[in-house]
Amino acid sequence: MTDKRLILVTGASQGIGRAAAIQLANEHTHIIAIARSKLALEALGEDIAARKGEATLVPLDLGDEDGTEKLGLAIMQQFGRLDGLLANAGVLGTLGPLATIGPRSFAETIDINLTANWRLIKALTIPMQEGHAPRAVFVTSSVARSPRAFWGPYQAAKAGLEALALGWADETEALGFKVNLFDPGGTRTTMRANAMPGEDPDTLPSPEAVAAHLVPLLGADEMRTKQLIRAKTLMA
Repeated sequence: MTDKRLILVTGASQGIGRAAAIQLANEHTHIIAIARSKLALEALGEDIAARKGEATLVPLDLGDEDGTEKLGLAIMQQFGRLDGLLANAGVLGTLGPLATIGPRSFAETIDINLTANWRLIKALTIPMQEGHAPRAVFVTSSVARSPRAFWGPYQAAKAGLEALALGWADETEALGFKVNLFDPGGTRTTMRANAMPGEDPDTLPSPEAVAAHLVPLLGADEMRTKQLIRAKTLMA
């Protein structure tokens, strides 16, 4: 058990998720950090501990349906509640003409960016009902609402994610949940570098700068819900 606010962060081992996890841990929050890489999670845990923060590290591939269900049960058994969810994990998948994308790549892109978040909703709704001022943020992308050539699977998954998250927000509003979408915009991450290899990373904000605007959305005093919040607007 912990008397700190309890927030689960997916994709916590790098980029925006890592930066957000560290910033949250600095604010009297116990982090449940989810990522596929055990080594990267251990490095995150060391950084949080060095700042006198607390984290529970969970190596988990979000494509693992059984593992996600067990995660929800384990949270209830260990903590009895969950106060927040930062659904940040995602994969870029294959960029290119839709007619040339292989079925395995297409399926994985949809699964991790969309279906895995449904699995999280299924697993975490009950723990969050027991939480204090439950808050959830789903990280999206501008291509969900402004589709472009060659981004087909990724933007389709993000468009679906937005509909999924907003539907959950409507379903849980009477329970006190506040559920929002967050569009970080171009950020100095590995995923962005893979998507835009010719771009100068020094022209982009750091994950830490973007996370500074994301973290408050998980606070107990955040009253917005069913909103799309853009980092670019907040940083202007």
